[in-house]
Amino acid sequence: MELMEAIRGRRSIRKYRKDMPSDEAISYVLEAAKLAPSWANTQCWEFILVKDESIRLKLSKTLPETNPARGAVEQAPIVIVGCAKKGTSGFFKGKPVTEKGDWMLFDIALALQNLTLAAYEKGMGSVHTGFFDSLKAGEILNVPSDVAVIELLPIGYPEKEARVTPRKKVEDFVFYDSYGIKKG
Repeated sequence: MELMEAIRGRRSIRKYRKDMPSDEAISYVLEAAKLAPSWANTQCWEFILVKDESIRLKLSKTLPETNPARGAVEQAPIVIVGCAKKGTSGFFKGKPVTEKGDWMLFDIALALQNLTLAAYEKGMGSVHTGFFDSLKAGEILNVPSDVAVIELLPIGYPEKEARVTPRKKVEDFVFYDSYGIKKG
């Protein structure tokens, strides 16, 4: 599969078949995550693979009832919980070096994007889930206080093909030489 084919084809999947991805498929997507760039190669990400149905059910309850991904967290055969070590990415000698502070969100997003594209290549689907009680999820999973739970990523084989959603045109969000200047 070509890279742009994966980028264009990947969709948010909220309904999954029950069959569990193979250990080889999960290793493949984790390898893709491992290869993501990170601030000063800190690789602050850590992942918890949740296959246990009772734990997935508890995690699903950390999402508001209005979040359409709630059922996906419960139903998917596996939920990859994206975590990040605090105070590592974007820091030098224990202090943040930019006004943006901790870069862990950038780094985990890069790793998870690699992971989702690799999953799509292997016929799996996923949905990035950030609207949940991350502190409660951390309690459920015994995550230490120096690690942040960033995202829940249900993953598995899609029950059906997802619809294509409209995207902005490139010219709608690109400026030249200064903000607000459109290509002449």
